Amino acid sequence: MVGRGFDLTPCGRLAECSRRYAKFSSAQKRRSQGVDMDIREQMVEMGKRAKAAARRLSSASGRAKQDALLILADMLESESEAIARANRLDLDAAAGRGLDKARVQRLTISGKVLKSMIQGCREVAAMADPVGEIESMTKRPNGMLVGRMRVPLGVVAMIYESRPNATVDAGILCLKAGNAVILRGGSEAFHSNRCLADLMHKALRRAGLPEDAVQVPPTTDREAVAEMLKLEEYIDVVIPRGGEGLIRAVTGQATMPVLKHYKGVCQIFADASCDVARAVDIIENAKMQYPSGCNAMECLLVHEDVAGALLPKVAAAIGPKGVRFKACAASLPLLGEYAEPAADEDWGYEFLDLVMAVKVVADMDEAMDYIAEYGSNHTESILSEDYANCMRFIREVDASLVVANATTRFNDGGQLGLGAEIGISTSKLHAYGPMGIKELTSAKFVLLGDGQIRE
Repeated sequence: MVGRGFDLTPCGRLAECSRRYAKFSSAQKRRSQGVDMDIREQMVEMGKRAKAAARRLSSASGRAKQDALLILADMLESESEAIARANRLDLDAAAGRGLDKARVQRLTISGKVLKSMIQGCREVAAMADPVGEIESMTKRPNGMLVGRMRVPLGVVAMIYESRPNATVDAGILCLKAGNAVILRGGSEAFHSNRCLADLMHKALRRAGLPEDAVQVPPTTDREAVAEMLKLEEYIDVVIPRGGEGLIRAVTGQATMPVLKHYKGVCQIFADASCDVARAVDIIENAKMQYPSGCNAMECLLVHEDVAGALLPKVAAAIGPKGVRFKACAASLPLLGEYAEPAADEDWGYEFLDLVMAVKVVADMDEAMDYIAEYGSNHTESILSEDYANCMRFIREVDASLVVANATTRFNDGGQLGLGAEIGISTSKLHAYGPMGIKELTSAKFVLLGDGQIRE
């Protein structure tokens, strides 16, 4: 997905989250002792330019935005060597900094990644323009027509780690929705992000749109983030993407609304009536298709009446493929050599790896209580042949996507038919779930009168 798509590298357990927050807080202390005025002024000026660009972009034609995206797609193709050179600078620096293999992989703009970026530009260009769309129009008793019109959010700030392809993904979605965007990627992708931003500027200019609609801060200094989070006068919403520590730190410091996704702790509950053979296939997909995905299953909850039939089959299917189980006392003997006793911290933990927690529960109420305590409002699934239980689970479980008899991996804009997405929001304001083009807009009321006055 274009959204994932967004780096969700594990921030580790609580200690690691605390370490990242401490890093962010130390930058705040330095500010209190006197911040570099150049950085502050730089970010304020960037915010002003973004605000002006957003106003122009909000009235831009759908054709102009489409042209910019198609031009960008062609430029990504023709400038592939320049992109590769910039990316190589980042990869060489990453080797010197000792980045782990997973982060280096996310940092790499491979031929496949570049092809996906190009395809994304063309797919977004082909989507309907939401700006100006009237969603509803009702006639009041006095003859007035009242409706709601889709409008851009304004200026969006993205703060994210690794994955330079996220620079293009976020840029094109914001552009299509009529928003200006400030893209603050990780320092490890600085050269790649600057190169991609330069190409976006050229595409915007050729389409007659303001270059300042897409901006990348010209510094890797952490102070730039701290100063950007003060710019509520110019930035309408900030979207942080990365480890939980980063997101909590941004949320704590931002003076503007935050669309956040803390983590993806997703559960599957296998009810007593589940189809065991189908359940094994779904569980394998949810855990193994993309283990580091935010919508990968992290914990399997199993009704005690089906545990004996299901868990040995799950272990036989995915244990030899590398999955290790953190098991409760009841599930441990059913999972064989691939299991070890679960520790307290394994419940509610985002492994992002071939590791999953397993817990046997007495009934659906206990499963839903577990989800309420340990879930992250991302994705929850029930496997059951009981229609009433499926409907109750869907009604009562609080998550951005609640699933019956399918994998958690479907929480994705493309898979749900929304098209490209900028991420998955686990907060309910202003979007809940995949944030596609529509979720990057808001709706204002419009009233069409014919001389009516209020009595």
